[in-house]
Amino acid sequence: MSAAITYSRYGAPEVLTLSDVPTPQPGPGQVRVRVRAVAVNPIDLRVRSGGMAGVFPVQFPVIPGHDVAGVVDEAGEGSGFSRGDEVFGSVHGGGYSECVLLDQPFAKPRDLSFEDAAALVTVGETAYRVLEHLAVAPGQTLLVHAAGGAVGAVAVQLAVARGITVVGTAGDHDLDRVRGLGATAVRYGEGWAERVRAAVPAVDHVLDTAGVGVLADSVALTGDAARVITIADMTSAEHGVRFTGLDPADRFPQALPLLADLVADGRLSVPVWRTFPLSEAAKAHAEIEAGHNRGKVVLLPWQDH
Repeated sequence: MSAAITYSRYGAPEVLTLSDVPTPQPGPGQVRVRVRAVAVNPIDLRVRSGGMAGVFPVQFPVIPGHDVAGVVDEAGEGSGFSRGDEVFGSVHGGGYSECVLLDQPFAKPRDLSFEDAAALVTVGETAYRVLEHLAVAPGQTLLVHAAGGAVGAVAVQLAVARGITVVGTAGDHDLDRVRGLGATAVRYGEGWAERVRAAVPAVDHVLDTAGVGVLADSVALTGDAARVITIADMTSAEHGVRFTGLDPADRFPQALPLLADLVADGRLSVPVWRTFPLSEAAKAHAEIEAGHNRGKVVLLPWQDH
C-alpha cells in the first residue's frame, strides 16, 4: 500500500483526505515512480470543487494530480528506463501519491530539481503549445493576458527568447516581474485595451491565460479571431477564438525535454512559490484559492516521512 490524497465527493479543500491505496504495478512500457514532487494545478481545484463536472466527469474516489517528478522504482518491459532513474512527466490523474505509473516518462536533467521538474510539466508544455499554434514569428508582437501567472510567465520568456515583442497584462503586484521577464507590462483592469494600444503600434497575436472576458477586445486588437487563442475562457466559441487544452491531440509533450534543459541551464524560470508535504494538500489548495500564491505550488509526498 502507498499513501495518496483522495476525495469521495465534490467540495472545499477539506474533502481532501490522506488515504492508503494499492501500490500500482507497471505494465509493458510503463515505469513506477516514487514521487518526489507533484505540482498543484488550477484544474485540480476546479475538478475537486465540482466546477468541471460537465467537462471532466470523475469516478469517486479521486486521486488528483498530473505533473510528477521522482525516481523509477520498477520499470516495465520496454520502458527504456531502469530502477533509480530520475524522471518526470504527466499522469492521467493520481499524481498526489507516493507511487504512480508513468506511460511517457522523460529523463530529468541532473541539474533540475524535482520541484522544478514537476512545476514545469503543464505550464511549460502549455506555453510552448500556444506559441506553436499561434505561429508567432520573430519581430511580431504578442499580447499575453495574465503574464504574471505561471503559464503567462513561461510564454513571455519563450517568446522573448525567439525575438518576439511581448506585451503582458498583469495586476499591480506583478508589473515589475513581467518587465523583468522582458515584456512591456500593462496594468490589467478596465481600460487595458487602450493602454495596450498606447504601449505598442500593433498587436499581431494574443494569448489569453486569464479567462475573464478579454476575448472581444483581443480580437478587435488583432483584427482576426484566428490570431487569438485561450487556455481559460470557455466562451471562446462565441468569439470565434480557439480554445486549447481539452484535446490531447493539441499538445506537445515532446517539448518537455527541451524545456527541462532550458530550466536546468538557467535560461527559463518556472518559479515555485511554496512546497507542502503531501498530507497538507488541503492547505495547499486553500492557499491557492485565497490567491496567496505567486508561482507554482508543489507537494512533496516523501516529506511526511
